[in-house]
Amino acid sequence: MASDLKSRLQNDLNEARKQRDKLRILVLSTALAEVRNKEIDLGSDSDDETVIQVLSRGIKQRKDAAEQMRDARRGELADVEEAQAQVLRAYLPKELTESEVRGLVREAISSGIDQMGPLMGSLMPKIRGRFNGKEANRIVREELGA
Repeated sequence: MASDLKSRLQNDLNEARKQRDKLRILVLSTALAEVRNKEIDLGSDSDDETVIQVLSRGIKQRKDAAEQMRDARRGELADVEEAQAQVLRAYLPKELTESEVRGLVREAISSGIDQMGPLMGSLMPKIRGRFNGKEANRIVREELGA
């Protein structure tokens, strides 16, 4: 099954090339290369979930790089990383709010999952690419009273 999101990335890359948009060309070609590498690792075509994982990882890497650059007083480089992350963010599903994630956690707890590991295991597939994992971990700890 071919990924609609991957096709969208490819089409947008072609459009960025026509417009000579260097930032989008760089970000989209890098993202597509990462998707291809993931497909090689998996030995099959990617679905939208796989593409979302790759894009989420790319956003996290750029966010971390921007933080390090700001700490090193290299604001202009941090701005570039943040702009790249913003391009990728446009391809992810709508972000979840903290209250929505808290609701998912409470729902899982009410279904009988009362331990950190299994709770995070059931929660992450639902929120991947839509909410920060560290923040989700904090919410789970609060809801479990740990």
